[in-house]
Amino acid sequence: MTKVLVIGVAGRMGKTIASCVDDTEGVELAGGTERPGSPAIGKDVGEVAGLGKCGALVSDQLASALDSCDVVIDFSLPESSMETLRLTVAKNKSLVIGTTGFSAEQKKEISELAPKIRCVLAPNMSIGVNMLFKAVRDVAQALGDDYDVEIVEAHHKFKKDAPSGTAVRISEIVAEALNRDLGEVGVYGREGITEGRGPKEIGVHTVRAGDIVGEHRVLFGGMGETLELFHRAQSRETFARGAVRAAKWLVDQAPGLYDMQDVLGFNNK
Repeated sequence: MTKVLVIGVAGRMGKTIASCVDDTEGVELAGGTERPGSPAIGKDVGEVAGLGKCGALVSDQLASALDSCDVVIDFSLPESSMETLRLTVAKNKSLVIGTTGFSAEQKKEISELAPKIRCVLAPNMSIGVNMLFKAVRDVAQALGDDYDVEIVEAHHKFKKDAPSGTAVRISEIVAEALNRDLGEVGVYGREGITEGRGPKEIGVHTVRAGDIVGEHRVLFGGMGETLELFHRAQSRETFARGAVRAAKWLVDQAPGLYDMQDVLGFNNK
């Protein structure tokens, strides 16, 4: 039985992850953490997540909480996730990170530390979105430079980073497939009068409104036709279930930094 610790267990995503752990065979909820001062500190993790008592208490001391788990799932904020990574490396625990919005400096530290343990890092844990990643690469390679590529993402009004980590990853995949430098051809929103679209631009556009869980649309526009790939998440549960699947897969792997393409076996083909 794989024991899972959930970071931010009293939050919306944390509760969803805890619920998915609770009803998934082969894993069990071993604990949860919250920020210092949270009213959830000292309460039973299961009760906080609406699952009934599980015997573990919510803690604000990650270092000691790690002793009771095999793998940690973290969907918090970049700085919090960096601290989680440092401590999991020190304790030699496995880690699943679904946090987005890391800086270039933080990404560099992740690339240095994460391979020392078993770590899955992905901008989106949804199985459907990871199928979208694969489809985008295949379509971009097949259509080549004859089709313009535009990416539109939409999320709830409380999301802090823009564009979403998923949209960033899609733009990276397109650039890789078409042998383009994203730093040179990425265009983030448009305004005013221009000379028109550059032939190799990759457009990325952000929408923030209401309680949208997550939508990603990739448009391949040719002369006379448009091909669209679209994914919509109806609830946070899709991300949570992907993270739990990653946690179960991860504990049997060799130390290294993985993503959901590895978890789903796409990188083995």
